[in-house]
Amino acid sequence: MSETLRHDTPAKPVHLAVYDTYADWETGHTTAHLTQRGHRVRTVGLAAEQPVTTMGGVRIQPDLVLADLRPEDSSLLILTGASLWDTGEDLAPFAAKAREFLAAGVPVAAICGATAGLAREGLLDGRAHTSAASVYLAHQPGYAGAEHYVEADAVTDGDLITAGPTEPVAFAREVFARLDVYKPDVLDAWYRLFHDSDASAYPVLMAAAESGDA
Repeated sequence: MSETLRHDTPAKPVHLAVYDTYADWETGHTTAHLTQRGHRVRTVGLAAEQPVTTMGGVRIQPDLVLADLRPEDSSLLILTGASLWDTGEDLAPFAAKAREFLAAGVPVAAICGATAGLAREGLLDGRAHTSAASVYLAHQPGYAGAEHYVEADAVTDGDLITAGPTEPVAFAREVFARLDVYKPDVLDAWYRLFHDSDASAYPVLMAAAESGDA
């Protein structure tokens, strides 16, 4: 498919947080199709000189250090699930960075265990959100956002996108919508193809590709 963006390629990259036990499958659709559409994806870790190992055993060398990441230099921060979100506060700096991004009006997309980190940071208390299950967040210390929990595949509330671990395609859809990656009809077809295996969506995507919209 064409790599032509709907608009000019954004000057600011998308930043993907990487850390040990990062759940590989949760952002594959998101980063692959963002890159295909001309967006730059850069990885950010706690220490740039230290590789991380994903849950699938893949080693990743971060492009930059979290402490050096500024919201004004980014178009989006993606936080993936990881076992470490549930075993301590090693990843708390990433949730704190998400607070900086949201305060600056720069979107944050969190999936799976990353939503627990945001819950402990208090970032879900006043925003519509989802996760693996409401009970999962209910057990997070300091979480006071139960009334804003939504039973949905993925949820966007302003600059915050959340999703559960079984919904990487819905998560990608919300990111694409927030960044205006595809026209609405093309995004709908993309989701129907990759989420529902709906063959009727394929001709829509092929036509969009020929016109530079997919």
